[in-house]
Amino acid sequence: MSRLLVCPPDFFGIEYEINPWMRLSNRVDHERAASQWQTLMKIFEQDLGIVLERMVPIPGLPDLVFTANAGLVVGHTAVVSHFRYPERQREEAHFEHWFRQQGYEVMTVEAGLHFEGAGDLLGFSDTWFGGYRQRSDIGMYPILSERFHREIIPLELIDGRFYHLDTCLCPLSGGELLYFPAAFDHDGREVLAARIPTERHLVVPEHEALKFACNAVCVEKHVVLPAGCPTTEGLLQERGYDTHAVQLDEFMKSGGSAKCLTLALD
Repeated sequence: MSRLLVCPPDFFGIEYEINPWMRLSNRVDHERAASQWQTLMKIFEQDLGIVLERMVPIPGLPDLVFTANAGLVVGHTAVVSHFRYPERQREEAHFEHWFRQQGYEVMTVEAGLHFEGAGDLLGFSDTWFGGYRQRSDIGMYPILSERFHREIIPLELIDGRFYHLDTCLCPLSGGELLYFPAAFDHDGREVLAARIPTERHLVVPEHEALKFACNAVCVEKHVVLPAGCPTTEGLLQERGYDTHAVQLDEFMKSGGSAKCLTLALD
C-alpha cells in the first residue's frame, strides 16, 4: 500500500442516524475533528511515506470523509459503491466522478444490490473476505469474484454496532488476522478458524473492539489504529508490528475510525 484516497472533514458532522453510533444530539467538535484528521494524515505522509490523494469535501455530504466506502479499487478498475441508505447514496456520483477523472475504468453495482466498498471487502492477496447483512449484499461477491478472479469468503455480520467488516476485522501484512469474533455468526467464526491458522488469530477484547481497535490500517509492519486500545497494541507489538495510535473519537461519534477514513488505491 503506497497511495490512499482521503477527504478532509470540512463538512463532517452528524446530520442523520443510520447506525447505532450516530446520534443527532452528539454534536461534532469541528475544530477537534480537523486536528485529529490532520494528525492521522501526518502519520501516513511523514512517518509511513504514503501518498495521499485528497478529494474535495462537499457541503451536505458529511460522511464523504469516510472514503473506505467510496468503492473498491483493483488495479485500474474502481467498483463504485451503492449505499443501502439514501442518506449516503448522494455520495456515489462524487466518488464515480473522482475515479473517472483519475482514469480508472469504472464498474457500477447492479440494480437491486448494495455494496459499500472497502468497508465490507478486504483480505489478503489471494483471498478476500466479504461482510454482508448489515450494509452490503452477499449477492455482490460472486460477481466480484468472477470479475477479479479472487476467492471471496462471505462473512455474516450479526451485531449492528459492527455494521461494516472493517469495524471488526483487519487482515495484517504478515498473514495474521486482527478481529473481534463475536461480530460474526457461528459459520463465519468457523470459516475464519478453518482458513487462518489459530496461531495467527489476534483476538481483540470487546471493550477495545468498541473503541474501533479493528478499524486499523496496516502498512507493511506498521499499524495505525485509534488511541485507547493498549491490549490490541500489545498483541500487534508481540508480532513485530510498530503501532501508531491516533485519537479519533470525533469520528467515532459517526461510527468510524482510521480505516474508515482511507481507501487503498494500490
